[in-house]
Amino acid sequence: MIIRISDAKNHVDQEATIQGWMYNKRGSGKIYFLQLRDGSGLMQAVACEGDTPDSAMKTAGDLQMETSLKVTGKITQHPKHDDVFEMQVTDIEVIHQPAEEYPISKKEHGPDFLLDNRHLWLRSSKQWAIQRVRNTIINATYDYFNQNGFIKIDSPILTPNACEGTTELFEIEYFDEGSAYLSQSGQLYLEAAVMSHGRVFDFGPVFRAEKSKTRRHLTEFWMMDAEMLCDHEENLKIQEELICHIIKKVLDINQKELTILERDIEPLRKIKAPFIRKTHAEVVEELRGMGSDIQPDHDLGGDDETILTQKYDQPIFVEKYPAEVKAFYMKRDPKDDSRALCADLLAPEGYGEIIGGSQREDDYDVLMARIKEHKLDPKVFEWYLDLRKYGSMPHSGFGYGLERITGWICGTQHIRETIPFPRMINRIKP
Repeated sequence: MIIRISDAKNHVDQEATIQGWMYNKRGSGKIYFLQLRDGSGLMQAVACEGDTPDSAMKTAGDLQMETSLKVTGKITQHPKHDDVFEMQVTDIEVIHQPAEEYPISKKEHGPDFLLDNRHLWLRSSKQWAIQRVRNTIINATYDYFNQNGFIKIDSPILTPNACEGTTELFEIEYFDEGSAYLSQSGQLYLEAAVMSHGRVFDFGPVFRAEKSKTRRHLTEFWMMDAEMLCDHEENLKIQEELICHIIKKVLDINQKELTILERDIEPLRKIKAPFIRKTHAEVVEELRGMGSDIQPDHDLGGDDETILTQKYDQPIFVEKYPAEVKAFYMKRDPKDDSRALCADLLAPEGYGEIIGGSQREDDYDVLMARIKEHKLDPKVFEWYLDLRKYGSMPHSGFGYGLERITGWICGTQHIRETIPFPRMINRIKP
């Protein structure tokens, strides 16, 4: 009977077979501890002289890292840990023994080597754990939206225009239609869909040609965008609920993965709504008191986000940025026309921005003026302006970066660890 490692708890004191890979081994001669994985989990299989047949003992001694195999034996509970199970080996069938030594050994390897061998490094226990946490975050996002009246709308990856100008977009020639761009966000298309469905979201890859080498940037990443018929205040409330829902799901489902990652989960347990809320002006004053040289009319930089979020144990909404540093579609604060009704959500522990959102400008004349102020071509945005011409409605939205949220929750230091095959300005392989 072939079982998955994750189901071992249901087969204690039964003989079963695990089909997977041996990713590590210790011992020699009289006893071998084989570390197995099958995709669903990790398990130790013990081959012991006297209890394990001689033929299986010999096979165990010859095994190399990443040998694919079937291991049969009795499932037993670990003597010290209630939720850990082992196998007492009775038979080993080799499916494929690597012809060469596995390139990734126990010794330390530099990041470039591991990125060059990303296709193999994905098998490592920490990468395995990160991808499973990422999967939980994705599923939790769908759960929240399904439970709260949203429907998924698929926005195009090839677009004729940009959300925020074309300086950071990948441009391609599109047959006889001229230039097209790889999408940086599905937002504009969701704004069309929200006028049909009231609450919508999309989830997919987006692309930024920004020439940045920071630990927070990728050129291809996954973004979730949502649009709702609501104002700025309700927009922030929905973001709070979503993040709290995601964290709860990860803490419920991924305890083993977080242990593998050596993630201190107490900071995650502390996350509760409502989150801290500060205006951009308040944050600039606070940062300058902490040694930053940020100016009142500047956006927050990565260093600013780091020092600010190291100070607090809750996420922070930084709202009402200077309108001049934000996108054309953001509605202005009715109390101060120089400010946008927007907010960035910064994760604590030094992780910085994970969500950006705003109330959208819903007045046709005002939006047209903003497009011209930003020196954008109104003809390109005719369809977008139509949304304000025919039955406009106040609405707001936000987008989160999946890799940034995954990095924060997993406690990883570089965003490249949170996506299976990272794309950066100096890397497009494997």
